[in-house]
Amino acid sequence: MDAMPSSSLVILLLAAVLAVSCPSYEAATSKGSFEDNFSIMWSEDHFTTSKDGQIWYLSLDNDTGCAFQTKQRYRFGWFSMKLKLVGGDSAGVMTAYYMCPENGAGPERDELDFEFLGNRTGEPYLIQTNVYKNGTGGREMRHMLWFDPTEDFHPYSILWNNHQIVFFVDRVPMRVFKNIGKPNNFFSNEKPMYLFSNIWNVDDWATRGGLEKTN
Repeated sequence: MDAMPSSSLVILLLAAVLAVSCPSYEAATSKGSFEDNFSIMWSEDHFTTSKDGQIWYLSLDNDTGCAFQTKQRYRFGWFSMKLKLVGGDSAGVMTAYYMCPENGAGPERDELDFEFLGNRTGEPYLIQTNVYKNGTGGREMRHMLWFDPTEDFHPYSILWNNHQIVFFVDRVPMRVFKNIGKPNNFFSNEKPMYLFSNIWNVDDWATRGGLEKTN
């Protein structure tokens, strides 16, 4: 297989985490450097940063992608990242921005997911949202964007409280997931979660069900 050129995801750290875990649910902006708030999970050499430390570049090549997570877990709040996604031919590339109580796909995990599915040059990105509770997902929903997410930074946000989970793009609500107020197996509201982001090759399913492979 020919060497795959590096693909890059760009994250504006200034808006990397807006989170709170207090009863008022008022968002508090995270301060400090990347190292103060996050830990690199793997492939530290696939991270670079701007001179001021506020913009982080995550890269994917033929060998590996990379990932990071918050050092703290949160239960409820407003969580937001500004992302500039991989440009050009990004088929098979997935950028994930999600919340989970654990580092790994445990059988009883909860998740709140933003997944950005790459495509061939000139074809639009798709955003996929999903919600897991106690290991049960299957609630994928795909969304079309009204802009090119590779040209500039855009905020992607999750509002999570005991009443609802709302996924936002540019502060526009894209999906609302309501708590019906009764014991259920679909609304996550019990487990504090870390925030994660990664970039990786999933060309077995990400683009046209796996028909389009990573170049």
